[in-house]
Amino acid sequence: MKIDFNKSSDGLVPAIIQDAKTKNVLMLGYMNQEAYDKTNETGLVTFFSRSKSRLWTKGEESGNVLKLVDIKIDCDNDTLLVMVNPEGPTCHTGTDTCWNEQNVQSFGFLSTLENVITSRIENAEEQKSYVASLFAKGINKVAQKVGEEAVEVVIEAKDDNDDLFLEESADLLFHYLMLLQAKGFKLQNVINVLEGRHK
Repeated sequence: MKIDFNKSSDGLVPAIIQDAKTKNVLMLGYMNQEAYDKTNETGLVTFFSRSKSRLWTKGEESGNVLKLVDIKIDCDNDTLLVMVNPEGPTCHTGTDTCWNEQNVQSFGFLSTLENVITSRIENAEEQKSYVASLFAKGINKVAQKVGEEAVEVVIEAKDDNDDLFLEESADLLFHYLMLLQAKGFKLQNVINVLEGRHK
């Protein structure tokens, strides 16, 4: 990589720190050539501290280090994206990120959908929803619904109507997320199993 450390008068470039697994942004620091070299040599993310005017390896006092996974450079060669595996909280305040957010994996809209399902289960008396009514019938009914939707997906897969196939697939996925919660699990638990098999 040809990093342009000379674009700024202090020889520093921004280093955006991102969790390699969750893809969440954890913090922003600055690196000069020496910090960049040390990061690559040790495998521990090292910055140039502007307040202390010296190299600073994240976690050198707290033990909450950032283990290097990969470094990418932007199109202008003056900003780094540093992917890491964090050990412990990243922020000096003790939070997961410097934006006071939890560093948890998100599956985009599926995570939103999981939260909606959870909310409707927990507020069943206040909300008259399909989710709440199905859950009230017990886990056997939820499991039965997943089976029915799975059969419908198989049937539609053998036909030529892609729209119906996708509609039934969405129904299956939705009810499967409900079944997971009926069993006390979330999508993350299934992902953990898949990741374990992938190793």
